Amino acid sequence: MGIYGAINTAVSGLTAQATALENISGNVANSQTTGYKRLDTTFSDLVSGGGYTQAAQVSGTTTSTSRATNTIQGDITDVDVDTYMAINGEGYFVVTRASDVIDGSTSFAEETFYTRAGDFERDQEGYLINGAGYYLQGFPLDPETGNAIGDAASVIRVENQPLAASATTTIDYQANLPRIPQPNDYADTDASALLNASVGTGNVADTNNQDFLDSSISGGSISIYNQNGTAMNVEVRYAKTVNEDTGVPVEDTWNMYIATGEDTGDTWYNVGEVTFDDTGELSSMDGTLGIGTADFANENFTIASLNIGGTTVSNVEISFGGGALTQYSDADGSASSVSLDQDGYAAGELVGVAVDQSGRVIASYSNNQQRPVFQIPLATFEAEQNLQRVDGAAFAATSSSGDPDLTGGGQIRSNKLELSNADIADEFSKLIITQQAYSANSKIVTSADEMLDSALNMVR
Repeated sequence: MGIYGAINTAVSGLTAQATALENISGNVANSQTTGYKRLDTTFSDLVSGGGYTQAAQVSGTTTSTSRATNTIQGDITDVDVDTYMAINGEGYFVVTRASDVIDGSTSFAEETFYTRAGDFERDQEGYLINGAGYYLQGFPLDPETGNAIGDAASVIRVENQPLAASATTTIDYQANLPRIPQPNDYADTDASALLNASVGTGNVADTNNQDFLDSSISGGSISIYNQNGTAMNVEVRYAKTVNEDTGVPVEDTWNMYIATGEDTGDTWYNVGEVTFDDTGELSSMDGTLGIGTADFANENFTIASLNIGGTTVSNVEISFGGGALTQYSDADGSASSVSLDQDGYAAGELVGVAVDQSGRVIASYSNNQQRPVFQIPLATFEAEQNLQRVDGAAFAATSSSGDPDLTGGGQIRSNKLELSNADIADEFSKLIITQQAYSANSKIVTSADEMLDSALNMVR
């Protein structure tokens, strides 16, 4: 072939370097594209005929192919958007596209795609959509167990539906009562506590309210909720139990009271009686004189129906589990280490959506409640370099890549984004080499053309 073969080879070199230049151009253009995976270029030679040994052969033409870099992770950067996320390790977010919008409601295509671009934000319909227009998919979570429902991912949607109220069922109570209380009528002796024997047991009538306040100590307060979310303030006080015959407080024995929220009639409910041993530990509980049913084995009082200020909540358990109610000496004569916690809440409006470090979509409500609503899976492939690239830094599965596996993958990192793995400095270095190679191939064409002219001029 000679000169003509040289021209053909140089042209193939020009074509191959043009492909490399196109890949470099695309990489530079997408150097700031979230989750973008650059395309490198691989060159392969095509052997020309001429013999069975290399000595009888000549250099052949070249061809170029694109080489995927899906397994090369881009840098991960911090962001302040709660629904942005990055993948540390292998895997892809499972996404799909919208197919149509009818009457303001979005429908979705059947195709599934995969991306590392985690710049998802919640749209007006509650869907999580990234900057390229792909909708995130995940597994819905059971609200009771928190476990994923089913094994097929669906489009994630967090609607603006309010979170229903939940009635309080348990008040976890912790306090240390002093061995010698110091209420308002304290007179340096244990016998001075609760001088008025008439308010020592049973509910406290409004006529004895001031005597009760003067001869009892505060035990803290907390708001609880009934079944429709109405708040009720539970205010607790303790008074030493009084011997009805002598009017003297019984040593190491207390009555627990809850305010009724009323100004007339009974102003304080007697919940029940607690007694401590010499070490200050709870030794017995009695609910026969109060509104609470005592369960000493489980260290709690259960109130079947608690009415405060006209609002009622049923079956409230006041738990002192784990030895949380004690009677140790306290110089101040007041209840110390008081802590009350309860499990109810009012209805709440959706105020935010975030992704946690375990890859769960968390809905936050105005009543300070949070609910995990979806689990975000990561798709992995046996041969991810054979995924088909599609618009928007996404990929589609192929027969060569294998089917997606949604049971593994790396770690989802919230409030982060994976940047493009294309580095401008590296791409410029490749650009210089590509430009030099292209110029050299063009020089060969020019030289071969001059040589061909010389050969033709020989016969003139």
